[in-house]
Amino acid sequence: MTQNLLDFDLDGLAAFCERLGEKRFRAVQLFRWIHQRGASDFTQMSDLAKSLREKLAGCAHVAALPVVSEHVSADGTVKWLFDVGDGNAVESVFIPEDDRGTLCISSQAGCAVGCRFCSTGHQGFSRNLTSGEIVAQLWFAEHALRARLGTEERVISNVVMMGMGEPLQNYSALVPALRTMLDDHGYGLSRRRLTVSTSGVVPMMDRLSQDCPVALAVSLHAPNDALRDPLVPLNRKYPLRELLEACNRYLEHAPRDFITFEYCMLDGVNDQPEHARELIELVRPRTGEGVRCKFNLIPFNPFPASGLRRSSAPQVAAFAKMLSDAGIVTTVRKTRGDDIDAACGQLAGDVKDRTRAAERMARQRTIVLKPVA
Repeated sequence: MTQNLLDFDLDGLAAFCERLGEKRFRAVQLFRWIHQRGASDFTQMSDLAKSLREKLAGCAHVAALPVVSEHVSADGTVKWLFDVGDGNAVESVFIPEDDRGTLCISSQAGCAVGCRFCSTGHQGFSRNLTSGEIVAQLWFAEHALRARLGTEERVISNVVMMGMGEPLQNYSALVPALRTMLDDHGYGLSRRRLTVSTSGVVPMMDRLSQDCPVALAVSLHAPNDALRDPLVPLNRKYPLRELLEACNRYLEHAPRDFITFEYCMLDGVNDQPEHARELIELVRPRTGEGVRCKFNLIPFNPFPASGLRRSSAPQVAAFAKMLSDAGIVTTVRKTRGDDIDAACGQLAGDVKDRTRAAERMARQRTIVLKPVA
């Protein structure tokens, strides 16, 4: 069985080449061919010694994930469904904008966290992706889009680990993938333009701050533990106070001077004025430091199994105004790609559920989230 070279960051590839009797500069050349030029055929790699190309042909390969389907939205958003084997599939989404191109990448086949408002969580969890399967999404998208647009310039300027899965529950595969994305011999992304989104895995937040600090987004969705517990079950293990303390520790090493809090707006559940006031007090308490942050309010994308509804546009606007008037930078996320089910919370490839999510979520729906009177 040959080795997929997408599994390696540069240090890993250098170690692989060393085992073949090659020096590090050969690994750098190979890394550039793979990631900067999108090459998968070793015979194309003209500045590699013929002897190395022959060695590689016998023990290595560069393999993209098979594409099951591609859908293009009316707004230019592109969604790919990738086959990751054994009946599992994951989704990635490219979002073009005037000043950037953002790719949303999956880290797991399914998700074990089971957030109430996320269709990915409702389908359950099968397995972690490998580093190569994470990087392969970027490798395919970048070079496919370049070919489609007829350019050799970089198309993807931003990557967000906000696809299927909880990235920090797949830490050992995540970090080498991030390093490949950041490496100047690879994709050369800025740490400020590479974002990991987490529902709040506190110990891994601390590790990431030391191992590979990039921009951090935290799925908050509630201003208190009583409400967040049923919405984000991980909160029972790492409640808000611990989570906010971890956010402040992360900020000491982060490339940005703020944490992005994602907040899905749910009609009558977490979108009332009292919730906004609680959030303000949570991050800007009268005593203590609070958390340097910005809020990204996300319109909920309804699906029947959730039992939840989207907040009205006026309610979202009023909520955003309360946060902004308190001096907190607040944005409302545009809905992109919702006509191809590519919007936030809609990604849901086929996975073999090992977590019996349907049963768990059915029980969770018996916890009634009562609208505020």
